[in-house]
Amino acid sequence: MALGQGTANKPLTTVIHINGKTMTMNDAIHNPNPSRCLRIGVFYDGGFFHHISNYYRYSHPRRQRISVPGLHEFIRVHAAECEGVEASCAHIVESHFFRGRFSAQQTLARDKLYTERLFDDVLMNENVTTHYRSIQGNSETGVDVWLSLEALDIAMRGRIDLAVLVAGDSDFVPLVMKLNSLGVRVMLLGWNFDYTDDAGSYHQTTTSIRLMGEVTYPVAMHEIMDGTESSRDPIVRGLFVEPSPTVGPHEGLGAPSPAAGAAVPAVPPPPFGTPLKGVVCTLKEGFGFIRCPEYPNNVFFHFSAVVGREFEDLNEGDAVSFTVEQRDKGPVAKDVTVEEGSENN
Repeated sequence: MALGQGTANKPLTTVIHINGKTMTMNDAIHNPNPSRCLRIGVFYDGGFFHHISNYYRYSHPRRQRISVPGLHEFIRVHAAECEGVEASCAHIVESHFFRGRFSAQQTLARDKLYTERLFDDVLMNENVTTHYRSIQGNSETGVDVWLSLEALDIAMRGRIDLAVLVAGDSDFVPLVMKLNSLGVRVMLLGWNFDYTDDAGSYHQTTTSIRLMGEVTYPVAMHEIMDGTESSRDPIVRGLFVEPSPTVGPHEGLGAPSPAAGAAVPAVPPPPFGTPLKGVVCTLKEGFGFIRCPEYPNNVFFHFSAVVGREFEDLNEGDAVSFTVEQRDKGPVAKDVTVEEGSENN
């Protein structure tokens, strides 16, 4: 340890050497070991992650999904900065993905088995452990509890120094409070955004303010991903999957013609808001159309109008219930729910 020389204008500064590096005593107090290993655990609320990824894929100007490898690299670099360690010393040692899932038979019938397997490959390549809970009916239950129990068990075993939550629900507040009591820091990746879909409906997603207030490092991801520096920062650019050249814009597309043989109803359509039943007849990138006897033309719906499951889980031929509202471009379906017992389920 060496002592700096004080002067009339500059106070005496204590200088120490750690691992061959020179720093002031003040820096050493706030950053006792910049070369220490930082063990990071990442925990995904899968439904929340897919909701955010769908927003960037279908409604955000980028039209790109979120990259899991890119997100992990961002987490590693940002966590190192927050913890005051070198990026090379920050490692994701635990990563877990939790989500409800349909059976293989149901998924195969919906022609989604290959898509699910591709995403599983992405998670596997990133050493993410998957935790799937069977979906009963049209909604997933118990996933948040499962995530909390797994994260708490890992923390109590002393296997991580920092827990990173990709979630937005206030249900995770008790988990964060318990992790804090164990001395495990918590980083939360949160998103706040709103948008108007192609049908003219307004949507808003907000991360729980209480959850943001409980964690050690709240990260407003929407500000980082939409910031003016995002196009120049390779770490931020890496958060997005490169778009497929085969996918084109769908804005302005009209509804398909009525099915062959469909009869024009002799009476006017029912009042808007009336519960209706129909069949999904067309699915595109982020939107689709429903055939129902009350309307001569197939009814448009946006991916965000689907209730109880993700848009990508829909399949042509699914029986659905819904209501209709009038928009500038015509009738639009909302509250689209797959009927239990549908032959494609």
